[in-house]
Amino acid sequence: MITQFLLLAVDGSGSGFGALLVPMVLTMVIMYFILIKPQRRQQKEHEQMLKKVKAGDMVVTTGGIHGTIAAVNDHTFMVKIADKLQIEVNQSNVAKCSAPEVADTQ
Repeated sequence: MITQFLLLAVDGSGSGFGALLVPMVLTMVIMYFILIKPQRRQQKEHEQMLKKVKAGDMVVTTGGIHGTIAAVNDHTFMVKIADKLQIEVNQSNVAKCSAPEVADTQ
């Protein structure tokens, strides 16, 4: 269908700009549903995940650092990565979060 519009525009029997406008609009609509909409959904899910983070949760940063949330501040987290070693990271740098693992004491 798109090639038919392009062929009409090339041979001059089409309506010129109108024949090219339809494929351009269709391409933009397709790009929206393939690229932009999934990106927005993923961004929303990440923001919701960051709102639910609390002290004690296991996290992985975008740099690959694994640790446990020690404190939650306005825009940063204190992440415990070893005994007596904590780093402060921006909330946007947390890639994954999981609930703390509970050891089975039986």
